[in-house]
Amino acid sequence: MTSSHDSWLELYETCAAAVDARGLNCPLPLLKTKRAIAPLPPGARVSLMATDPGSLRDLSAWAEEAGHAMLCAEEDDTGFRFVFEKDAHTTRLT
Repeated sequence: MTSSHDSWLELYETCAAAVDARGLNCPLPLLKTKRAIAPLPPGARVSLMATDPGSLRDLSAWAEEAGHAMLCAEEDDTGFRFVFEKDAHTTRLT
């Protein structure tokens, strides 16, 4: 994962919803993200904070399959941080 903390913070400020799934194991980070993004209009963004080591793999696959963009994915000593854009039809990292 190669995005910077500043880019995550900038993207976080544009999110319509935030999910804190730190301390939760698979599949809860994915399920909570799905629940948060479902009612939002296309183009809306959701942030996720998670500590589950499988989060990157699971959420990347889900975003691609569902047509959402993964705008940001990063890891530090506190866990993982993601930002998704609903119905973007491509998965991209910044």
